[in-house]
Amino acid sequence: MNKNYTRIGKFLLLAVLPSLGFAQQKKLTDYVNPLIGTAKMGHTFPGATVPFGAVQLSPDTDTIPYAFNGKYTGTVYEYCAGYQYKDKTIVGFSHTHFSGTGHSDLGDILVMPTQGKVQLNPGTADRPQDGYRSPFSHDNEVAEPNYYKVKLDKHNILAELTTSTRVGMHRYTFPKSEDSHIILDLTSGIYNYDEKNVWTVVRVLNDSTITGYRQTNGWARTRTVYFAIKTSKPFKNYGAKYYDKETPYKGFWRKFNQRDNFPDLASHNVKLHLDFDTESSEQVMMKVALSPVSMRNALANMDVEVPNWDFDQVVAQGKDAWEKELGKIKVDMLNESDLVNFYTSIYHANLMPTEYMDTNGEYKGLDQEIHKADGFVNYTSFSLWDTFRAFHPWLNLINPSRNSDIVSSMMAHYDQSLLGMLPIWSHYANDNWCMSGYHSVSVVADAILKGVYKGDAEAALKACISTANARRYEGIGEYIDLGYVPDEVSTSSVSNTLEYAYDDWCIAQIAKKLGHIDIAAEFDKRANYWRNVYDEQIGFMRPKDKSGKFRAEFDVLDTHGQGFIEGNSWNYSLYVPHDPNGLKDVMGGEKRFEGYLDSLFSMHLPDKYFEKTEDITREGIIGNYVHGNEPSHHVAYLYNITKSPWKTQEKVRQIIRHQYNNGADGLGGNDDCGQMSAWYLFTSLGFYPVAPGDAHYWIGSPLVKSASIALENGKELKIFAKNQGEKNVYVSNVSWNGQEIKDFKITHEQLMSGGELQFVMSSKPKKK
Repeated sequence: MNKNYTRIGKFLLLAVLPSLGFAQQKKLTDYVNPLIGTAKMGHTFPGATVPFGAVQLSPDTDTIPYAFNGKYTGTVYEYCAGYQYKDKTIVGFSHTHFSGTGHSDLGDILVMPTQGKVQLNPGTADRPQDGYRSPFSHDNEVAEPNYYKVKLDKHNILAELTTSTRVGMHRYTFPKSEDSHIILDLTSGIYNYDEKNVWTVVRVLNDSTITGYRQTNGWARTRTVYFAIKTSKPFKNYGAKYYDKETPYKGFWRKFNQRDNFPDLASHNVKLHLDFDTESSEQVMMKVALSPVSMRNALANMDVEVPNWDFDQVVAQGKDAWEKELGKIKVDMLNESDLVNFYTSIYHANLMPTEYMDTNGEYKGLDQEIHKADGFVNYTSFSLWDTFRAFHPWLNLINPSRNSDIVSSMMAHYDQSLLGMLPIWSHYANDNWCMSGYHSVSVVADAILKGVYKGDAEAALKACISTANARRYEGIGEYIDLGYVPDEVSTSSVSNTLEYAYDDWCIAQIAKKLGHIDIAAEFDKRANYWRNVYDEQIGFMRPKDKSGKFRAEFDVLDTHGQGFIEGNSWNYSLYVPHDPNGLKDVMGGEKRFEGYLDSLFSMHLPDKYFEKTEDITREGIIGNYVHGNEPSHHVAYLYNITKSPWKTQEKVRQIIRHQYNNGADGLGGNDDCGQMSAWYLFTSLGFYPVAPGDAHYWIGSPLVKSASIALENGKELKIFAKNQGEKNVYVSNVSWNGQEIKDFKITHEQLMSGGELQFVMSSKPKKK
């Protein structure tokens, strides 16, 4: 990043315009570092995309299979987003990716420019010369919002990428060669295995246009991606190869030579090469449009979004879209590194979910039929176990109309569901049923309670109740009958019980708002079921069998096999966000509760307790507090209900400094579709939604010196932190529009009305 803020110098400009701050002196996209989180547990991708774009075009750096000899290969976990910063080769550039997930899919339509002998095998990292992959250097790599560039050393080709919402655009600068190629690997994917590709169709319409589709059976059971491809220069020849196992029936297509210049291709696994003659430094461009519906719609998407070959214009349009999103918040911070982290977090919180419909509004539904979004934008890829906590509340504050569309998308999912359920973890017209809870209920409730959802609230309540009563799903029947999920029914019995109880509280809040007192009473009762898995004898949440007996062999520190998903009892015993005071009481009162929190942050969790849990690593842990995984994200704010709220202020600043850094390994855990980043954003502004569905935010310790938020309703929210400094982490006074806040809470309604939230910071805690 250029350290020279302006030609007249950083210090002179700050002296002249001190109120503007760093982030308003150049484009906000200059502060975004898409490489943050691409190493270790980050699982983010560094490529080109626009906000919430259906196409997320990025390099993939290896081809680790999901399984080898029928057994899971643990190393594939590092490639959830396709890219690892430590790798030294690039396999190619694919058009769909998840950001920060702990499981994966996608990686569709892998493209790689090459020259020399045609190679359709990707080769291996240690022998790239055996395939089409290429070594590269980070010195020759540039990653910016909606732009990615890298030199492919093996082929001496400069690759540049950009996108619109539904179209990926490539620009390749070739050397002089009579053997230049673009490889289309339609077998490649993320979390790949031999039978994942169900069927692939390719139609070569002419010497510069190709259409087709690929259907896969992976995390999404029936996922179909349609595509259309155009090249700026006609290819002189093309060829294909099938990579299928021998079958008894051969058919009669063998009458044709399908390897060379054959236009009508269909198989499980297909790879193509497009051949060109190129002059020195000649640029060949390619457009790849995607559709969830049809090849015809993919072509139409291309015609609407990228009708010409002006690569730089597409880059500029995408950057303008990012500037619009980033520019909703303008902040001044202590240093440029914090600005990079802040605006990169906004960037991460605008990657997913993704638009899932064509320019004409059509999309494929959960029922595998074609629907048309009426009055809303349809979205997909809902990582709800993660994102209900802070990401969707963030949208309710910063981008409420988008979150209203997301809830409408969830309602469309419900209407198309044979099981009568809102999404659990859905993507590409499928639900993959990953993780626990039914947290779409939380997203719906928070949107309704905050006045964000513009749809039918009564219908939404009905959908929430139907989901909460889906008895066949992961112990819900036993939970309803017994008041908890039994140990025998689910390996995540305790965390399921805790998360169901919170979601049921959310339903009660909707019912109260709509005047359904009987429904509210029923779900208020269920919201207290968390008490049924709390063992007062040991002071922790604990698995219980069907007869009502707590498990005898139990370890409160172990994250594996103890009745919790991706966490241990120490962390999950604090997961009652809807009733923290009730939890405080059963834990023995204020003093013991505070002592529990102190111990959580100060004790040491040895590696042996999380070595079998993929999603937890040392980088994401402070003491025994696991920030790199979401169930604890509200925990630091619980000091606000003790006599030491200053400890919340101390701990959140400690977490920010420990878990968020400016670099490839800058995140202490999976970003999980924007949740880690949303925690950082809220906390940097000085408040956090401890229990979505409650219209209150809990006060913490801001990292910003000042912030100005342009709210969607035309109001402006201003935040000031007087005496802000690296050591001044404590809040000696906080006020809203001049009125002191004494209970460390502020409402969503207050913030949305516009005004000034002012903190007075100090190096010493206010203990009285």
